[in-house]
Amino acid sequence: MPNQKTIRLILGDQLNIQHSWFKEVNNDVIYTLMEVRQETDYTTHHIQKVMGIFASMRSFAEKLEEGGHVVRYFRIGDSSNTQDIPDNIDSLLDEHNVNRFEYMLPDEYRLDILMSKYAETLNEKGIETDVFDTEHFFTQREYLKDFFEGKKTYLMESFYRSLRKKFDILMEGDSPEGDKWNYDHSNRESLPDGHQPIAPLEFNTDLQSIQDEITDAGVKTMGTVQAKYFGWPTTREQSLELLEYFVSNALPWFGKFQDAMTPNSWSIYHSRLSFSMNIKLISPSEVIDKAIAQWRKFKSEIDIAQIEGFVRQILGWREYMRGVYWAHMPEYADKNFFDHDTPLPSWYWDGKTKMACMKHAIKQSLEYAYAHHIQRLMVTGNFALLAGIDPDELDQWYLGIYIDAFEWVEITNTRGMSQFADGGIVGTKPYVSSANYIGKMGSYCDSCYYSKSKKTEDDACPFNSLYWHFYARNRDRLENNHRVGMMYRTWDKMGVDKQNALLERAERILENLDNL
Repeated sequence: MPNQKTIRLILGDQLNIQHSWFKEVNNDVIYTLMEVRQETDYTTHHIQKVMGIFASMRSFAEKLEEGGHVVRYFRIGDSSNTQDIPDNIDSLLDEHNVNRFEYMLPDEYRLDILMSKYAETLNEKGIETDVFDTEHFFTQREYLKDFFEGKKTYLMESFYRSLRKKFDILMEGDSPEGDKWNYDHSNRESLPDGHQPIAPLEFNTDLQSIQDEITDAGVKTMGTVQAKYFGWPTTREQSLELLEYFVSNALPWFGKFQDAMTPNSWSIYHSRLSFSMNIKLISPSEVIDKAIAQWRKFKSEIDIAQIEGFVRQILGWREYMRGVYWAHMPEYADKNFFDHDTPLPSWYWDGKTKMACMKHAIKQSLEYAYAHHIQRLMVTGNFALLAGIDPDELDQWYLGIYIDAFEWVEITNTRGMSQFADGGIVGTKPYVSSANYIGKMGSYCDSCYYSKSKKTEDDACPFNSLYWHFYARNRDRLENNHRVGMMYRTWDKMGVDKQNALLERAERILENLDNL
């Protein structure tokens, strides 16, 4: 009787070579990875995102085969590829004498439901199934929900501090190193005049053949790519090289300038490790350990505000957003606190707007599949919230355009932090601003068609009047929020004529969003 076999599914964002699955070689275990239209087509993705994931999957499969593991890989154009995960697995079940199917917990709700239902159908057929953790995150799915049990609002800071203690990160006994938990107030500087950030490390990998396969398959994408010079890491080795480059060259400046914006650099001092981490080529723990080791070695060059700001992004925000996702899905995907329903302006897809900040942030995103968190939050997200954009449309835009966007981290940042569509689960107030903040944190306004200092004229920056229109139209929802009470006191002191001029200017803008 032939040996009975096990099929193990590895999704495109589960490329963790350090997983316990791979510690032993067993010829009766078949690992399968799949490039399927089911995943390329649920939204319109950036071409660099699809290429980056496919290239990473292929490199990962080769690494497994080099280690002696049996791998069945479905390429996007394979004739045997049904373009559906369960159907492809069914074909493998028919092809081999399989009595067991195993998979890792998906990080996206839709796939979690899909795989759990599929496992049930296999069980009914007499095939054993099991599911495993991805062994990537610091916390389990339910950790945050249990931590905040009974609370309406989830305060990230208390969650972050608990993880610092739990995993003994930047701690001296029960106290934080440096005697402060959070150096956020030291992380808000703009770039000095004439300051030029370091050039980003790019890998220039030739992925032309993968782009050709994606095109031949008819996959619809957005954005541009230099396929012969693909810049993002697609292997663990490249990811570790990018990590080394960051800690050696950018970490000394990261915290100080993490909120800064400039049209002269698309990466500034950001690590750009989120893609590698989100597909699990590298782990958050090794990233943090490497950064802290560099700080300890070069404390005279890297002050504690830089390292704490970086740790907070990964140990704090990343784990927090994942926890919120699993605590509130699937209902979270329908939250729309302000009942916003305005369609996304057409220039979100091509950057053809006279607003310099929006034009740069969008065109950069289309060119590099990347924008840093302040560009996402306080430029493109800020405008969308002020203009009342439908969060469903904005979700799809953010999910598609960024190479590091996967629903578990995208939707909580979009509907929660950016759009306040969750009504305050993630953020304690809406993150909106006039042109003042954008002008303070970068130089976009210097070359803009619109004037940041004008409020109601035809060439006044749209952010200025939309800011007050947002607060005025949402007064019944926000007035009792203690963090925005000052805005209403300022509004009430303006006088009716000034208020009406601002509202009228905002209405003209809202009626002509596609022409800004």
